[in-house]
Amino acid sequence: MRAGQQLASMLRWTRAWRLPREGLGPHGPSFARVPVAPSSSSGGRGGAEPRPLPLSYRLLDGEAALPAVVFLHGLFGSKTNFNSIAKILAQQTGRRVLTVDARNHGDSPHSPDMSYEIMSQDLQDLLPQLGLVPCVVVGHSMGGKTAMLLALQRDMAVRQHLLTNLVEVDGRFVWRVNLDALAQHLDKLLAFPQRQESYLGPTLFLRGRNSQFVHPSHHPEIMRLFPRAQIQTVPNAGHWIHADCPQDFIAAIRGFLV
Repeated sequence: MRAGQQLASMLRWTRAWRLPREGLGPHGPSFARVPVAPSSSSGGRGGAEPRPLPLSYRLLDGEAALPAVVFLHGLFGSKTNFNSIAKILAQQTGRRVLTVDARNHGDSPHSPDMSYEIMSQDLQDLLPQLGLVPCVVVGHSMGGKTAMLLALQRDMAVRQHLLTNLVEVDGRFVWRVNLDALAQHLDKLLAFPQRQESYLGPTLFLRGRNSQFVHPSHHPEIMRLFPRAQIQTVPNAGHWIHADCPQDFIAAIRGFLV
């Protein structure tokens, strides 16, 4: 039997198997209720994007300076599949090790929404919350595909910055920025007002070499507006210099203050 047929057969079997309404009797095992998340595509505005779920996880402690290892299980699996390996790896490497239940698996909430895109989004929501960015992701089968998509979608510095604007209000995740207004006036925000006067005080323009926001073609206008400007470049930084190279950022400011 091919792998796809085997998985389909397993799914049919599990869907056909139902516990009696009363459970398994007074001597049978008890089952904890699994939280069920409402579908974001129903009961709200039409076409709403599925939202991330609060996944169940187990985090083994380790050295915070080292990238953590994250294990993602396969279809019909759970975080317990990697219990033994996670413990051994944490002991042998000194790293933090995270095992996670995917949505609709293990102890994570159930949801009608299920795709690799939303499973990747679940992790993109969870990992920054736990301070596990960057990390090494190890996935099996379905978890491996989720890890692949997560890696392909990775623009983590930007994503982390954007996620600081995502907050939970009354059980819902909402943006605390006015996206409609920002989108409407984005051209203005990316430009700069035309001014004729100049500022004659000392000024520091600090740019990351990997950023295109301050381009060499902008220098003449900068010097016209700020004749005493210093323009410094941080070699290994992008647009978020303070996040990419905090020590260089602090050193540049201290040098300017002197």
